[in-house]
Amino acid sequence: MKRFAVELSLEAERDLDDIVSYIADHDSFERARFVAARIEKAVISLASFPERGAHPKELLEHGIRDFREVFFKPYRVIYRVVGDRVVVVLIADGRRDMQVLLTRRHLNA
Repeated sequence: MKRFAVELSLEAERDLDDIVSYIADHDSFERARFVAARIEKAVISLASFPERGAHPKELLEHGIRDFREVFFKPYRVIYRVVGDRVVVVLIADGRRDMQVLLTRRHLNA
């Protein structure tokens, strides 16, 4: 089975750090570690079969099929497959306004 290299963009790294910090400040350090581990597990799983992720509906509405997503609910991990690499471009709470987040990331949404 082909393995893909998985990397987080600087923005996605910042997203994960922000999520973990928020949870640690507003809930508990243990919960923050749990969420971080689950999101990281979802990201690492992309190495074996990245095409399994669905296309984000907010991007499909604009005809954009270059990105896919996986979940650790309510968190969404949005990425693109580039050759033999998977690049995570956004990690966000799915309850946020994703259209605004995707536009800010210049994903042409």
